[in-house]
Amino acid sequence: MSYSLSQDLTNAQQRVNHFLAQKLTEYPRDNPDLIDAMSYAVLLGGKRVRPFLIYATGKMLGVELEKLDHSAAAMEAIHAYSLVHDDLPAMDDDKLRRGKPTCHIAFDEATAILAGDSLQTFAFELLGNDPTINVEQKISQIQWLAKSAGARGMCLGQAIDLQSENKAISLDELELIHRHKTGALILASVIMGFNLSDYAEDKNLEQHLTQYAKAIGLAFQVQDDILDVIGDSEKIGKTVGSDEALDKSTYPKLLGLEGAKQKAQDLYQVALNALEQIPFDTTALKELADFIVNRES
Repeated sequence: MSYSLSQDLTNAQQRVNHFLAQKLTEYPRDNPDLIDAMSYAVLLGGKRVRPFLIYATGKMLGVELEKLDHSAAAMEAIHAYSLVHDDLPAMDDDKLRRGKPTCHIAFDEATAILAGDSLQTFAFELLGNDPTINVEQKISQIQWLAKSAGARGMCLGQAIDLQSENKAISLDELELIHRHKTGALILASVIMGFNLSDYAEDKNLEQHLTQYAKAIGLAFQVQDDILDVIGDSEKIGKTVGSDEALDKSTYPKLLGLEGAKQKAQDLYQVALNALEQIPFDTTALKELADFIVNRES
């Protein structure tokens, strides 16, 4: 039977969504609005690329799916929190996310901030309570997620991005932003799947997976920038042209639209070259790389 990325993505989406929904029901409803806002933000939809990478990498290396659930859910909780805060008026001031009102529009700004805060702590609660992995693995997963989400990773990228609005920045500076803002969680997703395998001490394998993850992480943002220019709001689920409205530096702005498309293809080739060095069935990771650079949403 031939491999279907679409089916595999759907399976990962359904699995992590069911797991997240179940874990959220365990929270006391002393303040229903807060729990409802958390659920709204994390279950709103989306491709679930980051959880998929945890599942796909772990599965490739022989890890049982049950051992990956807490890490996949924790990653999506962090991603969801970042989107809630990213959409706030003080940040990108977006009204639409995944085709629906953003969290602060659906609820209110204060509730959205607290829901984002709560999703962040929820992520680490999930990792700390994972009964399927040992203490050393828990520490490793927590360290990777904390490093990639905070001032060494995603938050650093977002801070530099905000400071760069209405300024001309170089291609190197733009890459610095997105290797942190977008790329850090994608890299962590691959490594967190790898960490739970029997090959976690294989530095050579880790190096090739890192090269792959860094390439697709940057390619993901390049394609996002392209879609902000030529995409369809209904397909991508958010307002097209928001980067231009905020006068942000983007790959199409610095390289031109065709140059940005070539950049995405170059990164795709780097990802494929890295996978060729890995002695496992990398079909899922290859197909995801192709999806990232050719997606329309």
